[in-house]
Amino acid sequence: MSCSIPLPPVPRGAPRAAPRHRFGAIARSGALVLAVLLAGCSVGPDYATPAFDLPARWSDQTGRKKEPAPPQLAHWWERLKDPTLNTLIATAVDGNLDVATAKAKIREARATYRQQVGGLFPQVDFSGTATRGQNGSRVGSGGDITVGGLYTDYQAGFDASWELDLFGANRRGVEAAAYGTQSAEDELRATLLTLVGDVASNYVAARGYQARIALAERTAASQRETAALTRTKLEAGAVSAVDVANATGLAASTEANIPGLKAQLAQSIHRLGVLTGQPPSTLAGRILRGGPIPSPRAPVSKGVPADVLRNRPDVRQAERTLAQSTALIGQAEAARYPAVSLTGNINTDGTKVGDLVRGSAISWSYGPTLSVPVFTGGQLKAAVEVADAQRDQTFLAYHASILTALEDVENAAVALNQERAKAGKLAQSAAAYRDATRLARALYQNGSTSFLEVLDAERSLYSAEDSLLVSQAAIATDYVALNKALGGGWDGAMDVTTPAVVDTNTGPHFSQMQP
Repeated sequence: MSCSIPLPPVPRGAPRAAPRHRFGAIARSGALVLAVLLAGCSVGPDYATPAFDLPARWSDQTGRKKEPAPPQLAHWWERLKDPTLNTLIATAVDGNLDVATAKAKIREARATYRQQVGGLFPQVDFSGTATRGQNGSRVGSGGDITVGGLYTDYQAGFDASWELDLFGANRRGVEAAAYGTQSAEDELRATLLTLVGDVASNYVAARGYQARIALAERTAASQRETAALTRTKLEAGAVSAVDVANATGLAASTEANIPGLKAQLAQSIHRLGVLTGQPPSTLAGRILRGGPIPSPRAPVSKGVPADVLRNRPDVRQAERTLAQSTALIGQAEAARYPAVSLTGNINTDGTKVGDLVRGSAISWSYGPTLSVPVFTGGQLKAAVEVADAQRDQTFLAYHASILTALEDVENAAVALNQERAKAGKLAQSAAAYRDATRLARALYQNGSTSFLEVLDAERSLYSAEDSLLVSQAAIATDYVALNKALGGGWDGAMDVTTPAVVDTNTGPHFSQMQP
């Protein structure tokens, strides 16, 4: 329960002092209000960014004396030297629906901030009425004799109120809204980071599937030639029907991989279409024209672990959310303290419009109101405990986001380094099997070896070359993941002021019923 104790206001219709005395009283009241505002305080904890112990270097930099170079994250995808990828990313930034949603959240957060700021200022309302009536007698509202008791009454007035915010409830609300706006802006950056990474990853996957399809088609064609050669030898009586069956089966087995790869290629193209804000098959013509698997050459500079706190927008967003929840504790705590408001009104009444400005028709009053929470059944204290527990959750989420960011970088760096080593070995393996296949075929044509050796060599060569292509695509994917883990996203200017839905004819108009 709350009690409201208004201080005695100036009564309505009381004799008014001379203008200079009245203005002097108002000035003294203004000085008192200013003194009260200056004496106001804020309750609850003041936010400070928490500090965590972070390693000085990444695990693969241990023992190095040279200071690591800071990460080069601006437009990192352009270092892949693929114009098609660059165009797709720019298209996605402009058309992606998740990005548009994040922009709308920024507009919402900024509007919420303006709402909170508005609560710091006086609120003034105007009202006016005009009444025409009959009082059932021949006496008008002004006491004059009228025909049939008809009368006209005009009223106008202003009501004003101003909460002094002695303990900072409104100021904490403004603080929380400001942090919320910053969090929404970081959410947009995090969305862009994820978008750029997803576009690059799916593009790499599409190019990888295309390369593997082309390999399967070339290999199957070669194996069909081998099967035809074997069939010729069978007609000459040089080989058995088993060799022909094995050769035909190997070619069919290789061709059986193609439909699955084409399905995966189509899925990647469809994902790219949706990521760019278009129907799934829109980009099929552009992607199917072909292109190499992107091949990152330059090493990725990772900087130091502390860089992720500045570069990762999801980490920054978690920190701003923590700041917001801290401010909300103060707002909940302020509700347990007394509140003082200044209220006032001025009204005028007359039987004619011209009477509204006559001094004898004007009445006014003003004064402070004190509201003190006396008994609320523990609700206000519980609200503080709720806000405190929510702050703990955001603190732990912030700490977890830092650890996750560090883990992402470590994992991506290890994966990229190891995949490059793997690709080197696979290249050697493919080269060796290529030589083995060529020799096996030559010996088989001369009758110096069995067909089983040719069959085994061709099967091993296809497997090695396919694995090499998978590894090359994995290198590019790991390169994307590492730049994404370091915080590399879109850093260009973004227009967040234009809404996705632009309403028209929103002023007064006749409504139209929809069927």
